[in-house]
Formats: sequence, C-alpha cells, structure tokens
Amino acid sequence: MATPDWTRVEAHLNKTFATTDLKCKKRNGAPDSMEVYKGEDFLGLVYFDEDEGEVSYMFEMAILDIDLG
Repeated sequence: MATPDWTRVEAHLNKTFATTDLKCKKRNGAPDSMEVYKGEDFLGLVYFDEDEGEVSYMFEMAILDIDLG
C-alpha cells in the first residue's frame, strides 16, 4: 500500500490556485484524508485513494449559499 504524500498535495493545491496560503492539516483518526485551510479558514478535505496500484487524491469543497454574496 502506498503512503499519501501530503506535502506534494499541498504544493499542487497552492500551484493550482496560484497562492502560497493553503495548508493541509491532519485529521484526528483519519490517516487517509487531510483538512485544507487558507489561513484559519477551513476550505475542504483532500482524500487519498489507492485502487489496483493507482494512487489518486480527491479535493472536496462545499460552497455555502451565504458565501456567494
């Protein structure tokens, strides 16, 4: 089984969203996912998956109606 490379995931998110403010933080009791923050604001979760030797990461972010302005 592969080990999640959270450092690379964090770097990829920052590159993709053209920032340096995104941080991946551990979740209690959930080694297959990390919380994503911009500063102190929670943005979403990144999940690690391995299937038949293929490794992938899924970023999940909820957008609340009140955030749309």
